[in-house]
Amino acid sequence: MKLNTKCHGVKEYEEKDIIKFEKGIPGFEKLKKFILFPAEENEVFSILHSIEDEEAGIVVVSPFIFIKNYEFDLNKGKMKELEVEGHEEVLVLNTVTLNSKIEDITINLKAPIVININKKLGEQIILDNPNYAIRHPLFGA
Repeated sequence: MKLNTKCHGVKEYEEKDIIKFEKGIPGFEKLKKFILFPAEENEVFSILHSIEDEEAGIVVVSPFIFIKNYEFDLNKGKMKELEVEGHEEVLVLNTVTLNSKIEDITINLKAPIVININKKLGEQIILDNPNYAIRHPLFGA
């Protein structure tokens, strides 16, 4: 299948690549199906792109590349919802807010996106941790 994205050209994907977000993603609640692909400009970043809306793509990054001690507990209820059986099945990503000034690029540590990579189920969760900010400087980390 082909997805004609607004900013990233045509992306080919298969049914097995589709990640389902049953609750949507805040700001994109009506969109439930996404694919994940590396950003061509910088492969540290990825794009989580809706296959239901050509214009809806979110820049994401693994927080562990920049913040070595980033951690949180995924409660049993959330693990059950995402059908997670072990930590090796979990991919954690955080949204990135880009800016033309590198020092103003931020990462949202407060609301990670958690994906079961085997079952292709995802959800953005809100952490109750005052140490994690919504706009944490990515390169000041």
